Amino acid sequence: MAGVPALLLLLLTFLGSHLYSAGMASAHEASMAVMTLREMAPGRYFTQWTMPPTELSYHPIFPEHCVWNAPDLNCGEKGLVGQLSFTGLGSKQSAAMIRVIAKEGPVQAYTVSAANPVVTVARDPGHDLNAWLDLANTYVNLGIDHILRGIDHLLFVLGLIWLVRGPWMLVRTITAFTIAHSLSLAAATFGWVGVPERPLNAAIALSIVFVGVEIVKLQRGQIGLTARYPWFVAFMFGLLHGLGFATALTGIGIPQAILPMALLFFNVGVEIGQLLFVLLVLALIWAHRTTQSMLPQWAAALPAYAIGSVASFWFLSRI
Repeated sequence: MAGVPALLLLLLTFLGSHLYSAGMASAHEASMAVMTLREMAPGRYFTQWTMPPTELSYHPIFPEHCVWNAPDLNCGEKGLVGQLSFTGLGSKQSAAMIRVIAKEGPVQAYTVSAANPVVTVARDPGHDLNAWLDLANTYVNLGIDHILRGIDHLLFVLGLIWLVRGPWMLVRTITAFTIAHSLSLAAATFGWVGVPERPLNAAIALSIVFVGVEIVKLQRGQIGLTARYPWFVAFMFGLLHGLGFATALTGIGIPQAILPMALLFFNVGVEIGQLLFVLLVLALIWAHRTTQSMLPQWAAALPAYAIGSVASFWFLSRI
């Protein structure tokens, strides 16, 4: 997969514009607001932002029979059932969650996103098929959204594709990366391991710097560790990136009852987003080879230095 600097410059331009819109320092920060509803009497709730939104226009849309006069929410005898949504989704925050703390029974959580703007609130999601379909739809879309907004993760995957030689080695490398980040994502979400967010994000940035250095070495004719054993490097750093993915779930207070399924659906979404990105890169490689577009020789090293420079900036801003 080496020798495609024109492609990589094009892709880096795309990622750069995406990076600007997502915010330089928020590549792996949670992009979700959380509102908690505490039941004070049957059908009556006290509402409070437990993770405030960054957008002032962000407001919940409750079922029509409910009357919201913040902080009080009155849904009458019918209770909190029906469709739930938020205004302003997708501008600066990709998703929002409402946690319902009933006087009796487990805590329930409902998440909406720009891709899945409406969820159906039922009294007993544990036995409601539509509620479970809403759960799957919500967390799969959240996983896709999280990885596509995680520019640092995409840059790392791009660097791997650049270094890997041959389609089967690419399959092994991406598979190793997937297995590794799935393992650490599960371990962190269930609380078996924990790493402070800032040093974790700094370490993720360093992993991209490492890949950038490996690309430069390959261009100079030196076969580095990643070019020699890409699947091994992908697995080891995949463990690190999986811990980064977990920050999207651990900070929003998902009830334990739905945590395993939420984790499964979120991971499926991450894999779908990652596969889409890999397919996009492969399509660009094919287009590059078909058109035989070339850049000046001096420009061949620019993508590697661009990856390393951006990642170095991330590292310094996160420590």
